[in-house]
Amino acid sequence: MIYILSAVIVVLLFAVGFLLRKVYALSVEPDAEAPREKGAALKETWNKFDELLTSLLTIHEIGVVNVGSVKKEDFFQAVLDSACDLLRSHRGSLMVYDEASRELKIVASRGISREVIENTHIPPGQGVAGRAFQTGETIFITDPAQSDQYKGFMGHEEQKDPFIAMPLKVKDKPFGVLNLHIAREKGAFTEYDLKFLTLLSGEAAVTLENIKLYESIENFYLEMVQTLARVIDAKDAYTGDHAGRARSKARRLAEELHMPDQMIRYVEYAALLHDIGKIGIDGGILSKPGRLTPEEYAEIKKHPAIGYQILSPIQFLGPVAQMVLYHQEWFNGMGYPEGLKGEEIPLGARIVATIDAWDAMMSDRPYRKALTREKAEDELRKGAGRQFDAKVVEAFLRLEARDWQDVEKA
Repeated sequence: MIYILSAVIVVLLFAVGFLLRKVYALSVEPDAEAPREKGAALKETWNKFDELLTSLLTIHEIGVVNVGSVKKEDFFQAVLDSACDLLRSHRGSLMVYDEASRELKIVASRGISREVIENTHIPPGQGVAGRAFQTGETIFITDPAQSDQYKGFMGHEEQKDPFIAMPLKVKDKPFGVLNLHIAREKGAFTEYDLKFLTLLSGEAAVTLENIKLYESIENFYLEMVQTLARVIDAKDAYTGDHAGRARSKARRLAEELHMPDQMIRYVEYAALLHDIGKIGIDGGILSKPGRLTPEEYAEIKKHPAIGYQILSPIQFLGPVAQMVLYHQEWFNGMGYPEGLKGEEIPLGARIVATIDAWDAMMSDRPYRKALTREKAEDELRKGAGRQFDAKVVEAFLRLEARDWQDVEKA
C-alpha cells in the first residue's frame, strides 16, 4: 500500500511541476499575444490541471480505497471516461490483451457501436492499436480514412477524426491500449494532451497492479480456506460435498434477493465456509449415530464462534466471518451464539441458515435417513418466521422448484 501512495504522490508532484513551469512561461513570454488571449491560455492551463488532478484522485480511490469492491470492467471504464473527459474526446476505447486468444479486445468504450466492440479482435502488430501494443510506442493518426493500418478497426462513421493509440504498461510491459479520437475541427493533439494522457495512463497502470496484487492475495486466502472446508467435509463423513452444494445455491439465492455483487461474493464464501469451525470439534461427536448429550451439543454450538476466530483475522473475509458467526441464529431470537433476532441477523447469515437446514434435511444423517423433498419443503415453510427469514424461504423454494431439481438429480 505504501508504494502505491508513493507513486501517486510522485505523479501529482510531476504534474504540478509541469503545469507550474507552463504557467510561468505564459507569464514571462514577450507580449506577442494580447493580454486577453494570455489570460484565456492561463485559465485553460489551470482548468486542465484541475481535471487531471480529479481524474488521478478518482483512479487512486478505485485502486486504494475501493480495491476488492470494484470490478475490473468498471475500473477500465473509469480510466477511459477520465481520458475522454480530459481531452474532450467524444469517442474512444480501452483494449486489453487476452492471453487465451492472443488478441486485443475492447473492454471499455465511449461512442462506439456494439457491433464494432464485438467484432474487434486485433493481434499484436496489426493495425494501429496492435502496433502500439507491440512496440510500446504511442501512435498518432491524423487522417484515419487515409490510413491503411487503421482501416477495419472501426466502422465507416468512426474513421474520420484524428486518433491516438497509447500503450498501457505495467513495469514496462504493455497490457493494453488506450485509443482516443478528437474532433476534426480541433486539428491535432497538443503537447498538453500527450502529457496529461501519459500521467493518467501511468496512474491507471499502477492502480491495476494494485488490483491484481489484491486479487492474488484474495485467491490465495480463498484457496486456503476452501481446502479447510474440504477437510471439514472429509471429517464429517455424512455431509459429503455439503460446502460445495451450499456455495452454488447461496450465490443463486443472493442473486434472487438482488444483493449487491460484492455481497453476493461474501454470501457465497460464507456458505462455503460456514462449518469451518467444526475443525475444532471432536470428530466422534460429529459422527455420533445416536442423540447427543447436553455436553456434546454444547460443544457443537461452539463451531460458529470457532469459525469466526479462524476467518476474522483475514481482512477481506471480515463480512464473511460475521455471516459464519451468526448462521445458527433464529429469526425469532431463539438461536445461538448471541440470540439475535430478525433484521439484526445479517442477511447473508439468514441465507446460509436456510440452505444449511435444507441440505441437512435432504441428506442422510447419523441419526436418520434423508427426508423426502415434500417433507423438507414443509419443514422450511413451518420454520419461516420462526427459525428462518420468511422472504428467504420464499425465494429459496421458488428457486428450488424452478432451477435446482434437475441439477440435484444430475
